[in-house]
Amino acid sequence: MTDSGTAPYDALLLVSFGGPEKPDDVLPFLENVTRGRQVPRERLEQVAQHYQLFGGRSPLNDLNRGFLAAVEEDLRGNGVSLPVYWGNRNWDPYLTDAMGQMAKDGVERAVCFFTSAYSSYSGCRQYREDLAAAVADVDNAPQLDRVRHYFNHPGFVEPIVDATLAALAELPADARGDARLLYTTHSIPVAMNDASGAGGSRAQTGSDGAGGAYVAQHETVAAEVTERIRQHTGHRFAGELVYCSRSGPAEVPWLGPDVSDRIASVARHGVAAVIVVPIGFVADHMEVVYDLDTEARAAAEQAGVAFARAATPGVDPRFVALVRDLVLERAAAERGDSPGRAAVGTLAPSWDVCPIGCCANPRGPRPALCGRG
Repeated sequence: MTDSGTAPYDALLLVSFGGPEKPDDVLPFLENVTRGRQVPRERLEQVAQHYQLFGGRSPLNDLNRGFLAAVEEDLRGNGVSLPVYWGNRNWDPYLTDAMGQMAKDGVERAVCFFTSAYSSYSGCRQYREDLAAAVADVDNAPQLDRVRHYFNHPGFVEPIVDATLAALAELPADARGDARLLYTTHSIPVAMNDASGAGGSRAQTGSDGAGGAYVAQHETVAAEVTERIRQHTGHRFAGELVYCSRSGPAEVPWLGPDVSDRIASVARHGVAAVIVVPIGFVADHMEVVYDLDTEARAAAEQAGVAFARAATPGVDPRFVALVRDLVLERAAAERGDSPGRAAVGTLAPSWDVCPIGCCANPRGPRPALCGRG
């Protein structure tokens, strides 16, 4: 029976990226991730070595298991009766497997939560395309919707604020007041950012309706965190948006600057300490534990600056409760109600249904769910 508060949905699907869980998985996983992107084999082998430093496995699947359990407990504890399923884009358990199990269990309509908070092809539409492919492969697959992008939901932003304050306290007292906040996210091609959010309104994309949502959404989160840190400490720290994890061909322009390069640059200009704040990530997966905790930390040591890294939201109870809030919000909207939509910062809450042309596939159109086209 569908819970009255979650109707018309009779299940929740956690949709994530996936990660290898043993050394033999690593290269096949990376081939899945980069298929069709012309990433050189030597680059895949280089990235594979990052995983070998951590036992040949990604932390992501274990993090998803912990998050799934926390969401299930939060739903139960708040009287919400909704089974939770989990499927990945790039590794077991695959989305097709989740669709098959949901069909077998008689699920008719499910709402999806993506472990990606922002608008972009790789962070939203590609998930939607993979959902379409998974549904096409399964008889009697459920109808799927998704919750909105949650980059500016307080349940995402407030844990980041507290994590940044905790990281600030880790720095040596004599360097703390000069700390630079480096808000870090995954780099994407410049063209992908330019297409992100296309077709939406200025209020929702932070642009003129012609794209740029990926950067604009990160910038509003960075500005909100900086202001809240000022309110807590009485001091306005300098902060900026930087990037990590570039993986494409050298001739393709990607967003920058790179976090490690920027650490070296600010050190040359006399900055004594940096706090890396991974606002682009919801959990401590490989881009965090290698690109930030390993590479960026090494860059700081080489440059002679103090380094601290803020935690990702992970299983912070506020982030876990965000899932329930967004599911109930989406269900209410689907029933024709006008739910409250929690948001902080300068941008309005994002859309429930992606508009036509939103976050276009750079390689050409593919079927996608949870949108108008």
